[in-house]
Amino acid sequence: MLYYLSLLKEDYGFFNLFQYITFRTGGAIITAIILCFIIGPKIIKKLRHYKIGQIQRQDGPSTHLSKHGTPTMGGVMILISLLTTVLLWARLDNRFIWVLAFVTIMLAIIGIIDDYTKLVKKDPNGVSAGKKLIIQIFTASVVVGYFTMYPPNPDFFSSISVPYMSGVFINLGIFYAVLQLLIIVGSSNAVNFTDGLDGLAAGSMILCVATYAIFAYLAGNMNFAEYLKIIPVAGSGEIAVFMGALIGACLGFLWFNSYPAEVFMGDTSSLFLGGILGTTAICVRQELILPIVGGIFVAETLSVILQVGYFKYSGGKRLFKMAPLHHHFELKGLAEPKVIIRFWIVGILLMLLALASLKIR
Repeated sequence: MLYYLSLLKEDYGFFNLFQYITFRTGGAIITAIILCFIIGPKIIKKLRHYKIGQIQRQDGPSTHLSKHGTPTMGGVMILISLLTTVLLWARLDNRFIWVLAFVTIMLAIIGIIDDYTKLVKKDPNGVSAGKKLIIQIFTASVVVGYFTMYPPNPDFFSSISVPYMSGVFINLGIFYAVLQLLIIVGSSNAVNFTDGLDGLAAGSMILCVATYAIFAYLAGNMNFAEYLKIIPVAGSGEIAVFMGALIGACLGFLWFNSYPAEVFMGDTSSLFLGGILGTTAICVRQELILPIVGGIFVAETLSVILQVGYFKYSGGKRLFKMAPLHHHFELKGLAEPKVIIRFWIVGILLMLLALASLKIR
């Protein structure tokens, strides 16, 4: 809403700043952080009051037993600060903002229900994997259907850009819709697997979101897009404001979630965080760079898939000491903070590698 203050620029020159995406992105980051600082302690206090706490697995790392009872569903903090900040700083006449808001709300609902079922109703199974998947597929299908009717760039309706190669595109035809569906659902679950150590998911998410904020801004600027030979997407620059709000929300949450964590996000936000990331990759037409940007999330997901498959076909043997991958390193003797920081370092390297694709063409 603050964007519309720019209409007063003729009378008050300062308000001219509100038309710039960069200014509003910076404002969104700061606003979301401040909101988290304000509402965070109140949310944590409420979660403690209602005894909505973490239930630790007995077969996990012994160091995690002390986390039992730590307030969970802290993802509500991210959700509130994100949506409030987006309403304040984003242009509400931009279609990509509403697509991302839709994904956020839909996946947040199933995440909240899942956490509520497990932590308040004390049903350890929560929402069944099947029901959760149905909601994820429905949400992704709505997005895919919308972009089928109103593609981000009609000239590249079903073509994807190949990173690090100049002017190379692959036309997937009808299979592009399938790819979009897999990206959104897969990304949603990938972040969920990574949410296992204090600050790991939130910190890794910040790096991924910052990368896509840059891609969104460049794709939305026709001159930059032409110079860098990336697919131009009219209006996608506004996604940078949404990403700024998400960066601020994650930073604010990380203040309370850093080791030793005062609160955990739970499925409440881990599902929609991944969904936002996958949807943004589709919006800015940078789908194939997602496995690089989100390499941490990919590795965590693959470790679970490989562990389950190997256990099943090897007669009960384990490929890793424990999955997801971060627990494997813990059981090998690495302290939790060291695992977290090293994963973040890898995330920074992957971020730089992804951004390098803008010039290596």
